[in-house]
Amino acid sequence: MLTLKAARVLDVQTGEIRENGLVTIDGERIVSCGARSGEGELLDLGDVTLLPGLMDMEVNLLMGGRGETLALSPVQDDPPLRMLRAVGNARRTLRAGFTTVRNLGLFVKTGGYLLDVALSKAIDAGWIDGPRVVPAGHAITPTGGHLDPTMFAAFAPGIMTLTLEEGIANGVDEVRKAVRYQIKHGARLIKVCASGGVMSHTGTAGAQHYSDEELRAIVDEAHRRGLKVAAHTHGADAVRHAVEAGIDCIEHGFLLDDETIKLMAERGTFLVPTTYLIEGMDMSKAAPELQAKAAEIFPKARTVVSRAVAAGVKIAAGTDAPAIPHGRNAQELIALVARGMTPLQVLQAATVNAAELLGVDDRGRIADGLLADLVAVPGNPLEDMSVLADVRFVMKGGAVFHSAPR
Repeated sequence: MLTLKAARVLDVQTGEIRENGLVTIDGERIVSCGARSGEGELLDLGDVTLLPGLMDMEVNLLMGGRGETLALSPVQDDPPLRMLRAVGNARRTLRAGFTTVRNLGLFVKTGGYLLDVALSKAIDAGWIDGPRVVPAGHAITPTGGHLDPTMFAAFAPGIMTLTLEEGIANGVDEVRKAVRYQIKHGARLIKVCASGGVMSHTGTAGAQHYSDEELRAIVDEAHRRGLKVAAHTHGADAVRHAVEAGIDCIEHGFLLDDETIKLMAERGTFLVPTTYLIEGMDMSKAAPELQAKAAEIFPKARTVVSRAVAAGVKIAAGTDAPAIPHGRNAQELIALVARGMTPLQVLQAATVNAAELLGVDDRGRIADGLLADLVAVPGNPLEDMSVLADVRFVMKGGAVFHSAPR
């Protein structure tokens, strides 16, 4: 049994801060908050604020990281190399205080293997350090869709074409089969590409990529098996069709209009705005036409979060790492404050809201019986969100993974 003592313990549901708080852990669970329970070690964390472990609802740990090059890695890096690089990405993410992530859709050549499922299993087995990973397997996208890498990287015909098992699917029968394949091999949610993107080499960012019939088929397959569906979608019209098809979560939504925002609020559709990449994504080496697209879209995207929050849309935090580097996930939370959310709303987006989106009730708060996923930061994040970029202590499932010297 271990008791943590911190100068401040934050209740992310109410915003209440408990001074000189105590949290007792037995095994992987919290057993007592506010008073020391039983015998065991007392660990005084000092002048820090203790929070529940943070969650990032959009990362891709199999992409980005040290040694990857945008131009060559897609065609040079084999699955074993990607897995080895993911080890470092996972460790950096956990040490940054993010104890749960959704890995939202591979779009690289893997031979049909779901690398994020394997990564999740390795972390859960304790072979490597990393956050709890909720894997989506391969992103489901049509030929020429935003996450078709032969278009995404403007490859010539025949270069790195993906199979149906790797997510390229057209028509109702194929999208059903692609979803079933991901579920069969361990995906715990489904990622679909429902519109173009800023980095799409063809078409507008907001253009709808799948027909309504195909979207409904994807949602039907996933929901019947108890899985949620997240959709990369920018354009307001494409978002509206995705929401009406039953999509659970919209990623990005950079071109949302007020009518579509209202529909999302009415349907309870989550938004993962990935707003920091507007400033944090390096566009300097992108093709001129993509830089022009970003210059048009990014200013519009800056207004989305405040309008969505005002309308009552549920916000969950996500970075789209490696669009911003792995381990710098807290920059998204800082950016959400700059977009008009209160610090408490932001912390809820990265904890209780994220847990709701995942459909889990065993994390996201500091409470008896929940998983002992905890982080500590200096100062008070309700007053200065930037302290989340200086994580001093990380615990996941009762095990300490990072503890900075006092």
